[in-house]
Amino acid sequence: MAAKRLILQGEVQGVGFRAWLVAQAEALGIDGWVRNCPDGAVEALLSGSTDAVEELARLCRRGPPLAAVVSIVEELAEPPDQPGFRMRP
Repeated sequence: MAAKRLILQGEVQGVGFRAWLVAQAEALGIDGWVRNCPDGAVEALLSGSTDAVEELARLCRRGPPLAAVVSIVEELAEPPDQPGFRMRP
């Protein structure tokens, strides 16, 4: 089991990034959440098998078609309290 917190910066808000990430996480069996940050970044908590978390982190480097990810900060995190993957406001 692995858990990571990601901060994604670039053209990541207003391009469907959160909805895309929910779909990708559900397909990989990842628990956690994703939300927009006031500074224009997107923050996500990913938790699941090490392989699935690493795969989703890799997919986030590209993101959905309209996104332009400039940088990702990754750090180890505690897993979420609830199962499933959700979009936070």
